[in-house]
Order: sequence, then C-alpha cells, then structure tokens
Amino acid sequence: MIEMLIDLFGIILLSIIQGISEFLPISSSAHLIIARDVFKIGTAITEDMALSFDLAVHLGTLVAVIIYFWSDLKTMIYNGLKYGVKDKDGRVLWLIAVATIPAALAGVFFEEIIETIIRGNLYIIATALAFMGIIIYAADQYAKNDKSINDLNFKKVLFIGFLQIFSLIPGFSRSGTTITAGRLLNLERGESARFSFLMLLPITGGAIVYKSFNWETVDIVMNNSLIFIVGIIVAFITGYFVIGFLLKYLKKHDFKIFMWYRLALAAIVFAYLIFI
Repeated sequence: MIEMLIDLFGIILLSIIQGISEFLPISSSAHLIIARDVFKIGTAITEDMALSFDLAVHLGTLVAVIIYFWSDLKTMIYNGLKYGVKDKDGRVLWLIAVATIPAALAGVFFEEIIETIIRGNLYIIATALAFMGIIIYAADQYAKNDKSINDLNFKKVLFIGFLQIFSLIPGFSRSGTTITAGRLLNLERGESARFSFLMLLPITGGAIVYKSFNWETVDIVMNNSLIFIVGIIVAFITGYFVIGFLLKYLKKHDFKIFMWYRLALAAIVFAYLIFI
C-alpha cells in the first residue's frame, strides 16, 4: 500500500512538472528526464514506459492550450478555412501552419538520432539548459517590445519555425526557443508567449499522433491506463493555470528569473554527473 502511494505520488509529481515546464521557457522534456534520472522521481515509470508517459502528459498540456484559447481557436480556424489569409484572425491559422513545417520535418528525419543519442544524454541536456537560458535573457534585453502577432508574415514565422527545431533537443525548450524567436522579431513578451502556445497545438498534436501509430506504444498505454489517465489530468490542470500565470507575469517582468533557474539546474546536473 505504501509503495503504491509512493508510485502514485511520483506520477503526480512528474505530471505537475510537465504542466509547469511545458509553458515556462525551461524545457519540459529536460525536466522529465532529470526528474527521473537524477532525482529518481516516478520510479513507477519504467524505461520502456518513459516515452509513452511523456507523450501522455504532453497530451494533457495540449488539452490545456485548447481549453484556454478555445474562443480564439474557434474564430481562428473558422475564419482561416473560410476567408484564408485575408482575414486577420484566419491569417494566424496559416502563419502557425507554416511555422510548424521546419520542426515537423526535422522531427521525422532525425527521430532516431534524437531518441537514441541525444534524448538521454545529461551532458547535452545540461549544456542546452545553460546556453538557452543565457540566449533567452539576452534576446529579450536586445529586442524592442512593440509588435503583435498581426505584424508577423510568412517569412518571419519561418524564422520562428526554424528556431523551434532546436527544441527537439531536451534542454532547449519548445516554448523557450519560439518565445526567443518572437522576441528577436520584437513581439511583445505576452504576444510572443501567446504565439508560442498556439504553435504547440500542431507540433505537439502531430508528434502524439505520429508516435501513437505504434502497437508497442498502444500496448504500454492499455496495460498502464491508470498511470496515463492520472498523468494527463494532472498535467492538464497544472498547465491550464501556468498559461494564465505566465501571460500575466510577462506583462511586468522579463526572463531573468528563468535564466538563473536554468543555470542553477544545469549546475546541479553537471555536479551530479561529476560527483555521483
């Protein structure tokens, strides 16, 4: 009974970590790997279950974005399909579609390298955490704060899309790279975060669908359904509130706190690798 409660606590904690780190620019994939490999959280998630569980909690945060931006999404999709780029809201749909292409292609072609060589390499993860932390803060300080999503064009969103490729490496952060790209294009902090969150829908949704067409993944999920249901629900609830928090936080604050956090976490991982 006690062991079961410990396992459940670990699953809930991992799901909360996903819900927080998916939207804050600190890398959810890196946090899930570090939580399991360094801090030994979620021991109920065996090695063969890890990737499937990560997909499940990503589904939870995906649903959080859909619910949070539901009103905007309905208008964006309806106008985008009916009026195309001529409509202000509909144009955003196609901007997001174009921005998704680079990382989607990179994910398909480099999947094996990412999963077998990069994904579990704590040296790469710690380096990416530190490097991207500095880049996020530097880009934010350099950029102006006077553009909105409506000022974007297809050339600019391709730039955001190409930077999103780096997020395939744990530690860089999908939200971190896309928010940074937006800031380099002088998007307001809140607008940059909002566009980043909307970009999560096709790239994460596509990845979940693509990797779910695998009988091994389906079998793992079916045999551990309670774990995955808990993970999805907890990640959804946590993620929903974190979206609102970050959008409000960025109205008055910059990214300094995230830089220092990433540097501190990178130092902890390097210390673990050296001394443990």
